[in-house]
Amino acid sequence: MQKQRVFSGVQPTGNLHLGNYLGAIKNFVNLQNKFECIYCIVDLHAITNYQDPNELNSNILETVASFIASGLSSEKNIIFNQASVSAHAELAWVFNCVARIGWMNRMTQFKEKAGSNKENASVGLLVYPNLMAADILIYKATHVPVGEDQKQHLELTRDIAKKFNNDFNSKDYFPIVEPLIPKEISRIMSLRDGKKKMSKSEDSDYSRINLKDDKDLIDQKIKKAKTDTSAIPSEINGLKNRYEASNLISIYASINSISIAEVLKEFGGKNFSTFKSKLSESIIEKICPIGKEIRKLLNDESYLNGILEKGAKKADLIAKRNLQEIYKIVGLKKFT
Repeated sequence: MQKQRVFSGVQPTGNLHLGNYLGAIKNFVNLQNKFECIYCIVDLHAITNYQDPNELNSNILETVASFIASGLSSEKNIIFNQASVSAHAELAWVFNCVARIGWMNRMTQFKEKAGSNKENASVGLLVYPNLMAADILIYKATHVPVGEDQKQHLELTRDIAKKFNNDFNSKDYFPIVEPLIPKEISRIMSLRDGKKKMSKSEDSDYSRINLKDDKDLIDQKIKKAKTDTSAIPSEINGLKNRYEASNLISIYASINSISIAEVLKEFGGKNFSTFKSKLSESIIEKICPIGKEIRKLLNDESYLNGILEKGAKKADLIAKRNLQEIYKIVGLKKFT
């Protein structure tokens, strides 16, 4: 029976924020007690757009520190950076030859990131989804935690797995990976614009809560967070088209691991000044200890590099064994 294995990759953007924590890392911490988990810092994906080499290296270490500070165990999980395991790039080339150009052209993320000048985008940005499929399938992962913006890529991974299995008459070699979607999906939006996803790239630092923000700064940012003049509703349909209100209520629900309905039951009819005070308290209680631990871990680079090295060795053992099998199926020779 196929062992249940979770894979997820996180871009090394540095300075992770509340959206990263509630949208992904919090879920990773929960999954580590239910599955065999592999968490990869996808530095090869990061260079589809130019990265300053020194900044990229420090961002990789900060991402590891954020994982550990948030409660991910380097003993329970395999935590490593993508470039340390060459099988990712090798399998991506095989998938470049399995996937179809039409599939790549349909990827909405490529259209969004390339913008109007697609001819000037890197080839890496176009075939990025094939590398993502390789990341998952080199470990024969059975499950991937996904948000709304990654569903299309996961569907592509499933299509590639099916086509490979069919092309090479290798029924069920690659598992058809299943999405892991939390019951309450936390898509955290900007504190300044409820229609935009919370992002490090937004100009205003007041648009996000960074994991390293201190108590006073978190409190100030929540006080200044955009809302509307109406009271908090008692029913979910009262949040329709109230993007900023919905965002703050969603953050409160997620940080406290309760449903939106429960939040509305508690705060329905109250104004946002009262709610914001409670929201600040909840964020400070959860995030400030994480930020403190991140800062502490960043002072010990050898420890963080040790986690990556140890994880890479474990990942490489699995990936190399599978790659040998894949090459044999395809008809490629690899002498080691």
